[in-house]
Amino acid sequence: MLSTEPRATQDSDNEESKVPDVESSVSKDSVLPSQLDDFPEGGFAAWSTAFGSFLILFCGWGYTTSFGVYQDFYTQHYLTNKTQFAISSIGSFNAFLGTAVSLVAGSLYDRGYFYHLVIAGSLLQSLSIFMLSCAKPNQYYQIFLTQGLCSGVALGLLYVPSLAVVSHYFKRKRTLVMTLVIPGSSLGAIIHPIMLNNLLNGQLGFAKSVRASAGMVSALLLIACLCMRTRLDPPTTPVNYIAAAKKCLHNVPFIFALAGSFLVQIGFYYPLFFLQLDSIKHGIGIDFSFYSLVILNVASCVGRVTSGYIAAYIGVPNLTIISAIMCGSVILGTIGLSSLTSVVILGVLYGYSSGVYNAMVGPLVAVLTPDPSELGGWMGICFFVGGFGSLIGTPISGVLLTSNYTWWKPALFSGLAALAGALMYGFMGFICIRRNKF
Repeated sequence: MLSTEPRATQDSDNEESKVPDVESSVSKDSVLPSQLDDFPEGGFAAWSTAFGSFLILFCGWGYTTSFGVYQDFYTQHYLTNKTQFAISSIGSFNAFLGTAVSLVAGSLYDRGYFYHLVIAGSLLQSLSIFMLSCAKPNQYYQIFLTQGLCSGVALGLLYVPSLAVVSHYFKRKRTLVMTLVIPGSSLGAIIHPIMLNNLLNGQLGFAKSVRASAGMVSALLLIACLCMRTRLDPPTTPVNYIAAAKKCLHNVPFIFALAGSFLVQIGFYYPLFFLQLDSIKHGIGIDFSFYSLVILNVASCVGRVTSGYIAAYIGVPNLTIISAIMCGSVILGTIGLSSLTSVVILGVLYGYSSGVYNAMVGPLVAVLTPDPSELGGWMGICFFVGGFGSLIGTPISGVLLTSNYTWWKPALFSGLAALAGALMYGFMGFICIRRNKF
């Protein structure tokens, strides 16, 4: 999402860091500068907008990070004629588009197209899931177009606008509010797997189960669209991504951060997509295996919430490095998955470390950006590059897994990729310390 998780998976500090870019532009160019001096910090419109953003994250990244349920179902029942590479490509392409399209959506948001983006993204997300229910068994292109392409574009259209609009109402309470909004994706990644596993493996069948899921998502997105309202005028000078890209590519610590983000994302989605299938193939009870992703995502939610407190003591760069090392180490630990206890331990450890990592990527870019007015552009570039890692990571893991389910190969590849990313972050930190940047 980034990632991840993606990635985006992202956190309250991430979005808080983005806002000064918008605020500085508006304060210079808006005809109503007094709007920025009087943030409501509450009220019906403010809290309903925050609630709408929560619902969009629930239906967006929350649904994407639940792809492990589909990975298992497609492998065993619905796309039995396809390899793990082909099946995992659906989820990875969806996550990649969630970050790649965000570049376009962010630019359009800066130009005042908030309602267009949210309504179009909501309609496309709803339509894509309903059309997924019409896909026939072993018709790969139908599933890829609906779940991989259409849903991914919808995710990209919704993500940035739904978070950025919250900053129209909150300044002093922004961190608190974002802490309440961001877990929407984590809650979605808990609820959707429970619902999908019970429906898909029940009496309804694929079509009716997916339609039920689409109905819930559609209803929640409708509520979200009705809840959210803008308050500030768009800036007359949006972020110039081309100029920001040219400048950031001359920043050596940022280059190492980009390399770290790309490499970590290669391995990041492996547990999210394969943990449930891994536990089932190792003979662990199906009923429990259905909740393996739930355990992971609950721990991820805890990691996101607690990361800010830990970063206050040890610093954002240090926590990013530590969490990346933890992610890689736990992925390597999945080689030893063999029992119910190991699934729980690995799920909790990876969920927590991945949640912390996701929460730190945005603030890390904020630390590395010398000019706050370019922060939005630098973040967009970082998420875009990381998205390529998520695009290629799980398909390669699927190739290494093979039809014989040789689990140590993809786990080794993903774990080493994440650890290589942690090494790049380490080089970044070393250079910054030498330059007295931190």
